[in-house]
Amino acid sequence: MEIKAFKAFRFNSAVVGDAADCICPPYDVIDEKMQDELYKKSQYNAVRIVKGKSAGSDTDTDNKYTRAGVNLAGWIEKGALIQDGKDTIYAYVQDFEIGPMQCTRSGFVALGKLKPFGQGVQPHEKTLDGPKADRLKLMRQKKAQFGQIFLLFDDPEKIADEIIEKVATGDCLIDFTDDDGVKHKIYAIDDPADVDAVTSMMASKEAVIADGHHRYETALNYFAETKNSAAEYRMMTFVNMHNEGLVVLPTHRLVAGLADFDIASMIEKIADEFEVAEYSFTDDAEKESAKKKMFARMRSDFQQDKNSFGIYAAGGKFYVSVLKDSGSMNRIGPDMSDAAKGLDVNVLHLLVLDKVMGIGDKELAGQSNIKYIKDIGDAIDQSIAKVDSGKSQVVFFMNPTRIDQVRDIAAANEKMPQKSTFFYPKIYTGLVINKL
Repeated sequence: MEIKAFKAFRFNSAVVGDAADCICPPYDVIDEKMQDELYKKSQYNAVRIVKGKSAGSDTDTDNKYTRAGVNLAGWIEKGALIQDGKDTIYAYVQDFEIGPMQCTRSGFVALGKLKPFGQGVQPHEKTLDGPKADRLKLMRQKKAQFGQIFLLFDDPEKIADEIIEKVATGDCLIDFTDDDGVKHKIYAIDDPADVDAVTSMMASKEAVIADGHHRYETALNYFAETKNSAAEYRMMTFVNMHNEGLVVLPTHRLVAGLADFDIASMIEKIADEFEVAEYSFTDDAEKESAKKKMFARMRSDFQQDKNSFGIYAAGGKFYVSVLKDSGSMNRIGPDMSDAAKGLDVNVLHLLVLDKVMGIGDKELAGQSNIKYIKDIGDAIDQSIAKVDSGKSQVVFFMNPTRIDQVRDIAAANEKMPQKSTFFYPKIYTGLVINKL
């Protein structure tokens, strides 16, 4: 994949104050409450560009998209954003905790040359039309790249990782800690020999999109529409699949709105293809114990490469369902690759959600019955509480997707269902900016 260094725009502390107040999470995780909080943090927070507020008085010429373009131009004019003077690849280091573990994930930010999928860049998830239309409207106005596309590459020699480790002993361009306790640090890789080593290494690599599929397709569409030579390159964050801090967490499925749903009936219907273990409880203490037993069984299945997922639908029971025979996936998805057939989310979606519960591609695309729950913080207990309260009917607990599964499915030119992977932590927006 062809990459190159660039002169990024960065927030100027002399004008904005603490530059950390100008950084925000990626647009797709910002809800209305977080949007309000980010607006209050700074008049220069990147949320005003990537996910601005709508107003009742919006028109075709004055709306959240046009205001993003006006804000960006104003920030540059005021010196709130200033451009680096030297072509640079930017090392991006994140320190975080997963349970008791201290982790560090490192990668680098560079401009990657856009190619159609299958020509050096592979997707791994399906996309939706709505987010792509939204991002294209915004791109037409701002003509700049604020958010990142997160890509994985395979380099067992760790050429870039060693360079990042070296520059991370020097001066830091920005260092801030987000609300989840993740520390984000940016360093400059601007020695010509180091830049050449990273670009040369990447020239023979293919990359897999870990996060940012909608942004990548939008970049392709924007370049096709404008023919702007600068838009042929997109700012991207690259992380080595061999990086020790590369963590994938599961995304669970919370289901609601089904007519006549009955957990006993569902368990009976899936019993032909799944071995179903039950963990019963009668009080809160037993409930906690049953939940732990469910997750312990799921972890054991994961370590043995079995297709397994947990189920909770109140009624005093947790369940673990384990696929008895891989032939079930051969019958329902004969054209799928072996890698795709072995994916837990495909087993759940095809053999349970679609076949038994009537939640197919149309329902999944419309997100009418499914809510995706990222496994962070108290998300599991919140999901259980929603089922207990009757706001949801059932939750399916997933094991994480393995990195090799992401690689193999992308290599087979296949896509996973939506929200098959949750790469933690998220890559933040506004750390470096590429103005076209």
